Amino acid sequence: MNAIKLALLASLIFCAATARAQSVDKEPAAIVELGGAGSWSVTGGGSSFGPTAAVEVTPVEKWLELEAGVTPLFSRHTREWDTDLLFKKPWTLSKRVEFMIGVGPEWIHSSKFGMTANSVSGEGALDFMFWPSAKHKFGWYVEPAYEYNFGRGHEQSLGISGGLLIAIP
Repeated sequence: MNAIKLALLASLIFCAATARAQSVDKEPAAIVELGGAGSWSVTGGGSSFGPTAAVEVTPVEKWLELEAGVTPLFSRHTREWDTDLLFKKPWTLSKRVEFMIGVGPEWIHSSKFGMTANSVSGEGALDFMFWPSAKHKFGWYVEPAYEYNFGRGHEQSLGISGGLLIAIP
């Protein structure tokens, strides 16, 4: 009976030590991206600029991140609202730098010279995330992207966005 008590006590101490040794740092529930964006048409439609906001979650750690975002873009006679959902593959380059490649659909609502149109696009993006501390509470990002519009004219554009990262615990 003493051997069983001793084994239980040893396993309890071992489990408690193992639990205490585990990392307290865990992945945030979501990451909010707030910043600015610019878009330049490859097919001759000009350029536009505006703010951007997105939320990123990690359903499968080290394999899949989902980013949903909205970007209103403005130019001289055009207003455009881009709403996208990107499926990203992440790579951790260091404790403070992450890189992701993402693709996904995008819905575009545009108003040009008073005429509105809706269309669907495909988007590809490279996402560079920089965290000043290893705790990943605040950081900044740069995200160059390519967009192909499946609507009338098949417009293609290159864009870049960047700004602040805020981790939501």
